[in-house]
Amino acid sequence: MGPGLVVTLRAVFRRQTSPGFSRPLALLVAGALFMENLDGTILQTAAPSIAADFGITPSSVGVTMVTYLLAVAVVVPASGWIADRLGTRRVFLWALAGFTVTSLLCALAPNLLWLCIFRTLQGICGALMIPIGRLAVLRAIRPTDLLAAMAYLTWPSLVAPVVAPFLGGLLSDTVGWRWIFGVNIPIGIILAIIGLRVIPKVDTTTRTPLDWRGFALVAGAVVCVTGGVELMAGGRWPIVVALLIASVLMTWAAVRVMRSMEHPLFDVDVMRIRTFRSGSIGGSVYRMVITAAPFLFALLLQSGFGWSAATAGAIITAVFVGNLVIKPVTTPIIRALGFRRTLILSTFAGALLLAAFVAVTPDVPVVVIVVLLVLSGVFRSIGFSAYNTLQFADVGERDLVAANTLSSTLQQVATALGIAVAALAVRIGVGIVGPDGDLAYRLAFGLVAALMLIPLIGALRLPSDAGATATVRYRAAAESSDAT
Repeated sequence: MGPGLVVTLRAVFRRQTSPGFSRPLALLVAGALFMENLDGTILQTAAPSIAADFGITPSSVGVTMVTYLLAVAVVVPASGWIADRLGTRRVFLWALAGFTVTSLLCALAPNLLWLCIFRTLQGICGALMIPIGRLAVLRAIRPTDLLAAMAYLTWPSLVAPVVAPFLGGLLSDTVGWRWIFGVNIPIGIILAIIGLRVIPKVDTTTRTPLDWRGFALVAGAVVCVTGGVELMAGGRWPIVVALLIASVLMTWAAVRVMRSMEHPLFDVDVMRIRTFRSGSIGGSVYRMVITAAPFLFALLLQSGFGWSAATAGAIITAVFVGNLVIKPVTTPIIRALGFRRTLILSTFAGALLLAAFVAVTPDVPVVVIVVLLVLSGVFRSIGFSAYNTLQFADVGERDLVAANTLSSTLQQVATALGIAVAALAVRIGVGIVGPDGDLAYRLAFGLVAALMLIPLIGALRLPSDAGATATVRYRAAAESSDAT
């Protein structure tokens, strides 16, 4: 490691952010995003308890997760227009309050129908919290503080899918599934009180009309792809193919409509910004793979190796340990290596680690599995932070709302695809080697690892100075320190 790199690391550790950066605001939004991300996945392990309480089959409970995802899918495309119309502060606080209230209603739901209704309302509130909370942070920072801000906003998406299975099972087995929603209430109240103090009160609004045609087409496309991937696990391929084709056609029509509107739902030409395009497309595939990974870990350890849900959940939290261990140095690594080298390193290492699970059998020592999971958490944290920051590195204030809305929509699709990809990879593995044993689950890791090559190709095509706007101040700081 050369002296220049040492100086750079020393500089970025000495001063992570500028005086104008609001850590309380970033932490507030990160807390809200974690609550929402956790709520979107935690019900899976609680399905048997809910089914027993309502007198239905566990598979029937899946409809509550589908209704939540569809509600989010419908509202996210309109989040940018809503923020511009009503103001980011007002919408975020109302969405946070609404999410808290609907959590209480979900906890009190008397049957499956009402739980689905309340989950739909909760999904609408969550759909506004996700992009508008991030928009509030992005509007309150300078470009040179983008890396530090996104470091706070990436951990909810990394941690929630990992801890959700264990936490959901723990709450269901001890105090009951209703507390899965009940724990949101005090958290939501605390976050709302903090939000009243830390969210900037200066908020601009615009009175442009809603692009109803663009909204209908984009929402329809996202609903079709979300519904299609949800049906993949059931093998309903004619319906899946029809929905995916409909999604492609509606996406094409939406682009044409929005380019012809004076006030489009969002400006699709933001995709011409190279770093935003690379960060959004490559980052979406990356998000899809790392969303699939925790579900594959759980399937391998439980269905493949025959471990209990509690044991498997406890072991999988090693991924979370990896996230925690590397998080303090994730931002310095990106600043020192640059986005291109960071993404190449993290995606290549991530693909290798997933592929390594093809060789993991029940005879492999637990400590080896834990080490692999920790390393997986390390590199997924680095890559996720880099992608989430790169996409906004060169986005100006004028394009910020459009970029944030489009990014949030793509992330919603990628998250839904991740769960479906995990199930589909296992089905392919079963089709190759049969349902007996653990080999089918191990082969699934090879298929998912191959998908990681897609963002790796995109990372290799980036210029060496991609996203330099977000790190230029630290280069200047390093040169200044070197001169003294």
